[in-house]
Amino acid sequence: MSDLRDAAMTSKAWPFEEARRVLKRYEKAPPEKGHVLFETGYGPSGLPHIGTFGEVARTTMIRRAFELISDIPTRLICFSDDMDGMRKVPDNVPDPRQLDAHLQKPLTSVPDPFGTHESFGHHNNAMLRRFLDTFGFEYEFISATEFYASGQFDEILLRCAERYDDLMKIMLKSLRDERQQTYSIFLPIHPETGRVLYVPMKHVDAAKGEITFDDEDGREWTLPVTGGNVKLQWKPDFGARWAALGVDFEMYGKDHSTNTPIYDGICRTLGVKPPEHFTYELFLDDAGQKISKSKGNGLSIDEWLSYASTESLSYFMYLKPKTAKRLWWDVIPKAVDEYHQQLRAFPDQDAAQKVNNPVWHIHGGDVPESKMVVPFAMLLNLASVSGAEDTETLWGFILRYAPDASPEKNPDLDQAAGFAIRYYEDFVKPKKVFRAPDEKEEAALRDLAARLQAYDGPVEDEALQTLVFAVGKEHGFEPLRDWFKALYEVLLGASQGPRFGGFIALYGVEETITLIERGLAGELS
Repeated sequence: MSDLRDAAMTSKAWPFEEARRVLKRYEKAPPEKGHVLFETGYGPSGLPHIGTFGEVARTTMIRRAFELISDIPTRLICFSDDMDGMRKVPDNVPDPRQLDAHLQKPLTSVPDPFGTHESFGHHNNAMLRRFLDTFGFEYEFISATEFYASGQFDEILLRCAERYDDLMKIMLKSLRDERQQTYSIFLPIHPETGRVLYVPMKHVDAAKGEITFDDEDGREWTLPVTGGNVKLQWKPDFGARWAALGVDFEMYGKDHSTNTPIYDGICRTLGVKPPEHFTYELFLDDAGQKISKSKGNGLSIDEWLSYASTESLSYFMYLKPKTAKRLWWDVIPKAVDEYHQQLRAFPDQDAAQKVNNPVWHIHGGDVPESKMVVPFAMLLNLASVSGAEDTETLWGFILRYAPDASPEKNPDLDQAAGFAIRYYEDFVKPKKVFRAPDEKEEAALRDLAARLQAYDGPVEDEALQTLVFAVGKEHGFEPLRDWFKALYEVLLGASQGPRFGGFIALYGVEETITLIERGLAGELS
């Protein structure tokens, strides 16, 4: 452990860089609250999406890194802004028009269109928690509605009333002239309609902790700022929440980055040191557009988990958080195989390499052994050429390639075989396009089939790869990748494919000869 801790103190892995910044906050004295608090926020205006999961996954990675380099206890809070008024009806809910009458009501006061929970906010909170629980995150959930109504926020809300003018100065600098005229950091909840009101304040009574305002019909009301009668506008709410909870670290997307000085200024004005921040780049859909909760574009967590393991998604989240990443179906196979490559490398690495390996961060140092003796990409190609519709068919090939393997001893491989069949049927099969070989490729394929027919060496990846390589070389393919591209396009119906020697070893020499003969006869298309 000491070797790992020493290595972590100089590691360039981004979770350790962030963890060291958090630790520096307490280099002179430990936190008075007795722990370091990590927070992640969620706006339940739509169904939770995969980017929401990414925030919690990445924050957890930093928390684990912190726990290696420090003995200070930690907490992770997932805070749901479910008291926000519903500004628009999401497109991806049943019968969306039924929600039109509830616009501007807090999400926890909007009926659940799915009919399963107390409100739309409660439904989306439950969805989020189910997703997070799937991954075994350790977190505490806080609902903004409960936080406001229970009085936990009252002290800070009263301080907001006391320092109202200073807080308004921070906010007004960021607003256009017309917005400044009607803006207030306080949003009253109308006592009759239950709607969140965006109205100017006529008076803020700091001594009584009350606000006075006219509603949209010109009627005057006075409400206490405490007890859930009032909520804060979302930017002041961000900073005020940090102050109320004593947050030490929060990350958010690049679209929030210009607001950081506002969040920090609110927190400081309320007398509390702002937390450390980490800004990550956004996830994009297949068209390069930002993923949106209300549009429902991009992959959902459930969709990813239909085709790959939870760990592969965590691996994807670890990679280059400062770089915008396209999050679409075709990233899944690569994430699966790279995750297992890192697992296989881990046992032989020294302490410095271990703390820089993504799998240390995914598993919090308790790294399992990979039993994935066949890459996911290879399973996809095997499903393709064998026409396998169940894992038993795939296991027939796998056992010949790896006789010591079994579904019981290699559960990750057995799971991946099922995922591969499903992924192949849904995404690979519909896009397969076979072509006939040209004259040069046909000659090389016939030569390859003849050499395989005469082959009596070991049925192993490297030996067979050398044979395939030699055929391409002798037939003048330059660069050699053109030879492999021809193999994939003629025999597999795709422009990219597996290491072909490994594919032959898995599929079988005789089976590969038959595949080549069928490709030459035009029987594959």
